[in-house]
Amino acid sequence: MKQKMTRRAWMKSSFAALASLAAVKSIPGYAEEMISRPEGMKVAAKSKVYMTKEISPASLVKIYEALGRPATGKVAVKISTGEPGGHNFLQPELIKDLVQKVNGTIVECNTAYQGKRSTTADHLQTVKDHGFTAIAPVDIMDAEGEIKLPVKDKKHLQYNLVGKNLEKYDFMINLAHFKGHAMGGFGGVLKNQSIGVASANGKTYIHTAGKTERPSELWDNLPEQDAFLESMAASAQAVADHFGDKILYINVMNNMSIDCDCDSNPHAPELKDIGILASIDPVALDEASLNLVYAVKAEPGNNNKPLVDRIEKLHGRHTVDYAEQIGLGTKNYELVEI
Repeated sequence: MKQKMTRRAWMKSSFAALASLAAVKSIPGYAEEMISRPEGMKVAAKSKVYMTKEISPASLVKIYEALGRPATGKVAVKISTGEPGGHNFLQPELIKDLVQKVNGTIVECNTAYQGKRSTTADHLQTVKDHGFTAIAPVDIMDAEGEIKLPVKDKKHLQYNLVGKNLEKYDFMINLAHFKGHAMGGFGGVLKNQSIGVASANGKTYIHTAGKTERPSELWDNLPEQDAFLESMAASAQAVADHFGDKILYINVMNNMSIDCDCDSNPHAPELKDIGILASIDPVALDEASLNLVYAVKAEPGNNNKPLVDRIEKLHGRHTVDYAEQIGLGTKNYELVEI
């Protein structure tokens, strides 16, 4: 039987596979994109995206409250707990007030790659070492298995495999750290809701665009890049459908490395912190976050080019484009500063 790869081997394997892809044309500027619609296409009403430039526990609570969608019942707060060695993940001190305000449980699932979060025991130790158990209960949702959620878009996936314990929760706060990603180009709320909520087998199923659920077979079944990105959008929609109007979305735009929090040795961030954004529309939120990154005028000490290059190289914006196409949300938004 093949062994699961280490995170570093994952990186090398992923880049080797992606190197064979045809070069992707540059994404047009968002202002032009917003008005250049195919003839006859209906332009959706604008979704509100709230923003604060202050990144603090108080501002995180404030932007949650601005959404006007109180978290009720048993609340799951989905974050990335971060691979040991990394340090860019959302810190307990930052999220504590919000998590405790909603009496939330921090939720995660095990990884499909070999590391310190691939087994429940190791993952729980990591969660403790990173300080999360000191602020709230933590649930590794696939510790006792997985369940299937239906997907509307069956282009690649026939279902979405998520941690079994997802069904215990009435409401989800998708609390994402916005940053780059070695396979998806970037990670925001769409990735946090797709790969992040998927079980270890479900992560494999998404990464291979429906070819296999077995982590040991993942690296022999990497699909064409857009198929992977579209699978993320479809699985994110399945989670949104599961919760209905009992879900909300937050992107914290700080420590924005080109690498994910799942990397144990991430590249140092070269872009200054931007702020916190929130919406009840995940497509609008990730689109607004991307646009803010692209709008930065590169200068020493605040260079957006590495992150933009990572996104463009991996066609990362296609995840948002496809999520809009399948009806998860709209890229048409109004940015409201609070």
